[in-house]
Amino acid sequence: MATSMGRVLVHSVVKSLCRKGRTRHCLRIRSGRCCCLVIAMVMIMSSLVLRGVVAVITPQPYCYWPWPIHPLLTQPQRYCSTAAAVTPANNPLLRHEHLPEFQAIKAEHVVPAVKTLVEELETGVGKLENNIEDVSTVTWPTLVETLERLSFPLEFAWGAVSHLNGVKNNDALREAVEQAQPLVVQITSRVAQSRPVFNGLKALQTGPATLDGPQVRILDSGVKGARLGGVDLEGEDKDNFNQIRMKMAMLGQQFSNNVLDSTKAFSLTVTDKSHMDGVPDSLLHLTSSAAAQDKDSVDPEKGPWKLTLDMPCFEPFMKHSRNQTLREQMYRAYITRASHGDHDNTGVIEDIRKLRKEQSALLGYATFADLSLDTKMADSVQEVMSLLQSLKVKSKPAAEKEYAQLEEFARSNGHEGKLNLWDLSFWSERQREQLFSFSEEELRPYFPLERVLSGMFELCSHLFGIKIQAADGTTEVWHEDVRFFNILDEQGDHIASFFLDPYSRPHEKRGGAWMDSALGRSLVMQTKPVAYLVCNQSPPVGDKPSLMNFREVETLFHEFGHGLQHMLTNVPYHDAAGINNVEWDAVEVPSQFMENWVYDWDTMQHISGHYQTGDTLPRDLFNKLVDARKYMAGSGMLRQLYFSALDMELHTSSDPWQTVMDRVAAEYTVLHPLPEDRFPCSFQHLFGGGYAAGYYSYKWAEVMAVDAFGAFEEAGLENRDKLADIGKRFRETILGLGGGTHPKDVFRQFRGRDPQPDALLRLYGLS
Repeated sequence: MATSMGRVLVHSVVKSLCRKGRTRHCLRIRSGRCCCLVIAMVMIMSSLVLRGVVAVITPQPYCYWPWPIHPLLTQPQRYCSTAAAVTPANNPLLRHEHLPEFQAIKAEHVVPAVKTLVEELETGVGKLENNIEDVSTVTWPTLVETLERLSFPLEFAWGAVSHLNGVKNNDALREAVEQAQPLVVQITSRVAQSRPVFNGLKALQTGPATLDGPQVRILDSGVKGARLGGVDLEGEDKDNFNQIRMKMAMLGQQFSNNVLDSTKAFSLTVTDKSHMDGVPDSLLHLTSSAAAQDKDSVDPEKGPWKLTLDMPCFEPFMKHSRNQTLREQMYRAYITRASHGDHDNTGVIEDIRKLRKEQSALLGYATFADLSLDTKMADSVQEVMSLLQSLKVKSKPAAEKEYAQLEEFARSNGHEGKLNLWDLSFWSERQREQLFSFSEEELRPYFPLERVLSGMFELCSHLFGIKIQAADGTTEVWHEDVRFFNILDEQGDHIASFFLDPYSRPHEKRGGAWMDSALGRSLVMQTKPVAYLVCNQSPPVGDKPSLMNFREVETLFHEFGHGLQHMLTNVPYHDAAGINNVEWDAVEVPSQFMENWVYDWDTMQHISGHYQTGDTLPRDLFNKLVDARKYMAGSGMLRQLYFSALDMELHTSSDPWQTVMDRVAAEYTVLHPLPEDRFPCSFQHLFGGGYAAGYYSYKWAEVMAVDAFGAFEEAGLENRDKLADIGKRFRETILGLGGGTHPKDVFRQFRGRDPQPDALLRLYGLS
């Protein structure tokens, strides 16, 4: 998942803009999110409070990138006396003229840099408060723009650290983040709860100054963000509120660390080739490489083979291994991650829920879900549950029928007894192969990463009038596999850039896929957007390039959709540019929209090309792929509804989380979870990311995304000239207007009407 972060500090990650419950983080963590550091740090609070976690996020610039980040701030003033020992010369986190110097940043730089920048921000905000004491003199430049300038250095440094913590995690960096995070939480609380700043925002909000639409949206969000940040609290209530924020920040970090550590801690080494029966060659190569002591000892045929719980290994193993015993062992390990031993999130979940409830009560909300929805498109918990129930009515009967058919298919092909949970992926894949006469592994050779990227860039060039150029070597990266690209407009002018970190590295990189902001567009700071696109797909093995399965292709398109909204924004104000200040339940619209293009024949001809022959995916195989899109659609939708309903129940009910899980599972699953299932202990979206009381956003946004794609279908996907015209309108509205316009109005400007929910059900054959 895309990622919304009150720039200086909040983060989920999903973001990751995370990818759904199949670890489709768009923080799918990941993935992209909304809101921003706007109104300086006050906005931060809006996002912060809702997520219940202040964590690590936003990244920034480095040395050979040819465009300076903010030429007006190349020599920032240092206020604090303690800064003498910590200077840009000896600490790369204090150098923010270019993109982050990832290779130079070390764990020992983090705490000194954060201390220095926090002191500077404290001093700067104090001076600002004195200058705006008379609210009649407050203007947009003296308040909003000044806050942005003051916040930028800390946002820049903390963003780079947060990013590295997600992609280059190690003990030293983790410890440094844990030491520095309280300082960041304290300063954001200080700014969010500044009465002079709050009064200044209100004065601008109601004053005579002429402001445009995005500015009005920024002020409205800023005032609400300050209230959600505790500006109206006094005395003991304020102290309790700030203590809660501090505790939640630490617990959110602990939750994510436990998931990463527990995933890394598990592995199975297989030495008997018969136990790998059915496993495709690509996985034999991957697992033998993981088990080998050195590159020369890799032997996919003789082994050994190391099985792990990261997706490039776990998912294909569960789909193809004929060893039911090993499948069961892997499945049980996966559903109990971070639920026992040294990496146990069982109590962490309850602690976070308790603190979120207390936080909500202090702000005057009945539940955390009510607090969360106060800044989203959905008006109430009831409205969300109504959507989930209406979709369940269609999807659960379909899922029950699908399960019965799958069980009959398995029985007729030699399976004895009822299907167990660790059998579902295996037999679903066998049934899919029989129904549609192809396997996922059969597709993989047609999707080498470079070919997919080339085709995706060509599609975006045609639809949105941009050109994407490789710029590797022009900026510093954190790993040798990371790529860097520039985006040019129709005139050939540089408008944005992005990093791409494509491959899984389970020893140091968190799971899922996400888009995050490295740098946002800002007229004040004279910055151009830079995005992080992070995936966890299959890496190259031996002399073979990275060959993507179709799910990974969809994921890449999804995260690039988040990136496009961030990078193609037309809004000049940082706090409403790109994904900033977009209601959370609308953030997934561009990402889910982009997924539809992988089912377009013309697009498929450009993103596919056999890694040995260059041949595109055959038309008959493509047609089968399109037909298979509706395969097990009821089960797939019901799974997402289960996660969404569980999320809402966890944040409205006071029952223990395991009781809540059992109750929701009874209603939203066909084959109920095992008694020892502890899936929530690794549910990063809710407890280590930004989707708490917001996971429903995937389905909410998908309604709009499918309907938006319908505009292209109605014009005829084969009519490329018309598609370019519609693509231009899509860029100007859904991609361009960012958080400066309400999503409902943005959709109406693009489509000419409100979204129609029936389009989603028709897509999956459930209408």
